[in-house]
Amino acid sequence: MKKPDPFLTVRVHDLAHAPSITGLCTGYEQGSWRAVALADHIMEWLPEFSLTAAECEELGHHNAIKLLKKAANRVYATDKFARRGEFGEILLHAAIRQVFDSYPVISKIYYKTSPNDTVKGFDAVHVVATGKLLELWLGEAKFYDSISRAIADVAKDLERHTRADYLRTEFALILDKIDPQWPHASTIRRLLQPQTSLDEVFERACIPVLLTYDSPCISDHNATTSAYKTAFEKEIRMHWAAFSSKQKVKELRVHLFLLPLNSKVELLEILDRKLKSYQAL
Repeated sequence: MKKPDPFLTVRVHDLAHAPSITGLCTGYEQGSWRAVALADHIMEWLPEFSLTAAECEELGHHNAIKLLKKAANRVYATDKFARRGEFGEILLHAAIRQVFDSYPVISKIYYKTSPNDTVKGFDAVHVVATGKLLELWLGEAKFYDSISRAIADVAKDLERHTRADYLRTEFALILDKIDPQWPHASTIRRLLQPQTSLDEVFERACIPVLLTYDSPCISDHNATTSAYKTAFEKEIRMHWAAFSSKQKVKELRVHLFLLPLNSKVELLEILDRKLKSYQAL
C-alpha cells in the first residue's frame, strides 16, 4: 500500500524502555513553525484514513475529486470543531504507518452513522509485520494543547480499554468490519475470535498512543539548531517520564508517540479550512 512521503522527523526513538517512545518533529521554515505544511501532510493521509481499502484501490485521476470529497465528508460536518479529535486520529494513523510500516485493518470512521458522530473504541486498528508474525496495534490519540491533561485522560482510557470485557466487545466489532479480501484477514480474524485466549493476543499486541500538546520548546525556537534538538529531546523524555508514571498497563506493550505543537488552536483552524475546501469540491 503506497504511503505519502514522510514529513515528520523522528528526533527521539527509543525502543529499549517500557513504554517505548518516539518523538516527532515538524520543524521550521524561514523562522516559523511549519503549521501549514503539517496540515497539508495530514490531508495527504485523509483518503487512506477515511476510505475503505476497496475505495482506495479505485482512487485514480478519473474519480479523485469525488473520492476526496467523500473522504472529507466522513470526518465531520460542523462549525463547532474546537474539540474534535479526528485529526489526532489521522496523526496517529500516519505515525504508525511512517515509523513502523503498519497496515490499517479497518477504517473505523467509515462506519459512522452520521457525519458528526464520534467513533467509539480504539482510534486506530493496524497490524505490524515482525518477521513471520503479525502484531495487532490498537491505538489511542489525544489531540490536545495540554500535555498534563492529555496524559491524565489517556491513562484513564488505557485502564478502561484494556479490561477483558472491553477488549472482547471491541474485537467483536472489529471482526464484523474486516474485509475478507484483505490479505491478512484470516490471520487477524483468528486472533480476535472469542475462542482465542487473551494471553495469546497480548503476546502479539501493542497499544500505540499519540499525544499532541502546545510546547514551550517549539515556541522558544525558530530553527532546528543544535540547541533546539537538545531542548526537544529533553522535553520529550520529561513527558515520557510523566506518562510512564501515570499509565498502569502491564499486560500489553505500549508505544508512546509525542508530537509537540506550537499552537494546537492555530493548526486546527488551518485543518478545518482545508477540510471544508475538500468538502466543497
